[in-house]
Amino acid sequence: MIDRNPLHADYYADRAGQARVRVVENVRLARDTYRIRFFCPEIARRILPGQFLMLRIAGMNDPLLGRPLALYDTVDDASGELSMIDVVYLRLGKMTSRLVELTAGDELDVWGPLGNGFPAITTKHLIMVAGGIGQTPFLALGKEFSGQRRYGQPARVGSHAAQITLCYGVRTADYLAGVPDFESAGIDVRLASDDGSVGRRGFVTEVLRDLLDETAGSDCVVMCCGPEAMMHAVAELCGRNNTGCFVSLETPMACGVGICFSCVTKVRQPDGGWDYKRTCVEGPIFDAQKIEW
Repeated sequence: MIDRNPLHADYYADRAGQARVRVVENVRLARDTYRIRFFCPEIARRILPGQFLMLRIAGMNDPLLGRPLALYDTVDDASGELSMIDVVYLRLGKMTSRLVELTAGDELDVWGPLGNGFPAITTKHLIMVAGGIGQTPFLALGKEFSGQRRYGQPARVGSHAAQITLCYGVRTADYLAGVPDFESAGIDVRLASDDGSVGRRGFVTEVLRDLLDETAGSDCVVMCCGPEAMMHAVAELCGRNNTGCFVSLETPMACGVGICFSCVTKVRQPDGGWDYKRTCVEGPIFDAQKIEW
């Protein structure tokens, strides 16, 4: 997946669509955390878990650049047709502060789906590890691996896990967002917080360590998203346990389509060296053991 020539067609962004879309709702989930839903059937039918969209507020050029936001889930309309997309975002900076102000009927400029998405694999136990706002790519992933929902056009197959767990860490309980969505999907949720206000007091990596001890010797795969230091720690923990681990990098982006090279990350090559890879097209999902942290 990540060792191919970066000029391979799988990395092209020319298959992404662009649309001006209508906001359906914009609701608060937690402290400074919101879920925005918009009507966009063309992209909703094609997007995969782990892929992302670039969003701009229609008719506004400040900020000029779009903001990359991961797929949270796709949504059917009242007639059962797949037509809407949910993304969850944290209010942090000018773009997201203005995004909070949008209401039903307002418009966004959206292009996507972008990036490679999570790999389609079969495992006994899928463990998703999230820190901060890093839970956002995992609702769709959990639903796909449990067989509750299919994504892509044609619908992607090959993703399955008998057991699915989300290890989710936040600074404090106020920032806990979307847990009922995961629980209603039948996902085992294990929580941690820096101040002990919810779940285990401490880092989410400690929750993962205990879970890996519980499942020692069993077939499991870890998917991770969150602050870089946390993902690095998860990668090291999985490496020591010989557990496969994929990370969704949150590298700042400008264009989202591989033109500007502002989102590069160091990735180890088969010859033992490393090369820069663009997070927006050759990622955002990478094998954690191949990242030069």
